[in-house]
Amino acid sequence: MRRTVDIASVEGLDALSVGRIATELKLSKSGVFALFGSKEELQLATIRAAGRIFLDAVVEPATQSPPGLGRVWQLCARWLDYSEQRVFPGGCFFYGVIAEFDAREGAVHDALVRADRDWTGQVERCVAEARDTGELHPDTDVPQVAFELIALMETANAHSVLHDEPAIYRRAGVAITARLRAAATDPSLVPQLNSSLSASASPGLP
Repeated sequence: MRRTVDIASVEGLDALSVGRIATELKLSKSGVFALFGSKEELQLATIRAAGRIFLDAVVEPATQSPPGLGRVWQLCARWLDYSEQRVFPGGCFFYGVIAEFDAREGAVHDALVRADRDWTGQVERCVAEARDTGELHPDTDVPQVAFELIALMETANAHSVLHDEPAIYRRAGVAITARLRAAATDPSLVPQLNSSLSASASPGLP
């Protein structure tokens, strides 16, 4: 599955086939077919595997921080690191394959819709928690802030992959910091979010 997610992150889910995986990993085609049964099942299994990798790299570490701006900050920092460090060689796995399947119908499309909604929901929950703790203004439009944060992260990913330009992550970090500070009741709670930022750094530090 690690090989399938790497292929799909660069070439797309349509590049996957039972025959190709069998050849690349020196396995029998019948054995791979027995595991997945069809190209679509292979694609769905690849999405699930990518989701587990994403959770381990981004979501689980970020949610170790207490609810509030610190958790939102960590989520953004982890995501930028995940993209910049090429956890998947093609950048964000989901950004690429969603663009591939967004106008299609079927089980793969539906699985990607669920994955996208789960991620958006995760960001919205973290922003809502920060509002509920009093660290964001009570009138904060949670879906709007989440949309803007995701848009900034995805734009950094797209530009970096297309242009091989790692400096774009710093631009995204500056913009994310500014957006969170504008909504914060105490802007000093949000440190500058830079490219290649160590996610072990703590909000509140200068």
